[in-house]
Amino acid sequence: MKFPGGMNIQQMMKQAQAMQEKMQREMEELIVEASAGGGVVSVQMRGSHEVEAVKIDPEAVKDGDVEMLQDLIVAAMNEANRKVEEAMKSKIGGMLPPGLL
Repeated sequence: MKFPGGMNIQQMMKQAQAMQEKMQREMEELIVEASAGGGVVSVQMRGSHEVEAVKIDPEAVKDGDVEMLQDLIVAAMNEANRKVEEAMKSKIGGMLPPGLL
């Protein structure tokens, strides 16, 4: 189907699908790192929101403050998630005409 000006809807749909697949691959390859407590806990997360690694400084467990450690893990996970979302918005924003995001 052609629109006035020669635009082909099928071609546009193929391009949109290719862009979506490219972005999905890029997000799966993306790894962000976030930390909490001055680096006591750090989390690596893929763009697909899959957690790759959690690192905890051994000093964090010496005091036995489990609640603080749990809070730091949650904070680091949330920060990693926020970074993934930012990266996704940035990639989408780069694909769209200005003002659409």
